[in-house]
Amino acid sequence: MQYFSALRTGQRRTAKAVSYLNAITNDSGLPALALRDTKTSSWEPVGEETLYAFISDAPGFVLAEKSGYVLALVDKHGIAKAIAQNVSGDQKAEITKKLELDGIAEFTGNVILPV
Repeated sequence: MQYFSALRTGQRRTAKAVSYLNAITNDSGLPALALRDTKTSSWEPVGEETLYAFISDAPGFVLAEKSGYVLALVDKHGIAKAIAQNVSGDQKAEITKKLELDGIAEFTGNVILPV
């Protein structure tokens, strides 16, 4: 796929993830990655599917406290499309219920965050 085409598609998917994340986190959503690293010379947008992951240890991200989390909406490869920082333990439980009610599954693999 050509770079600009992949980027536009990835940006649309990222924007959709940010919009959803804003709705469930009181506007705490931030865009993350729009392109997937294929380790080749081809360009691929982030995946269309949406899964969630809470990360308690995220180098490069400031967490609210030791029990704070980064919430990431990711594709099936674990590439973060949108993130919300400083999620407390209480908020995590609340948000998890919302995600499950909306049919969004948990991602248990390695999450790739923007640097």
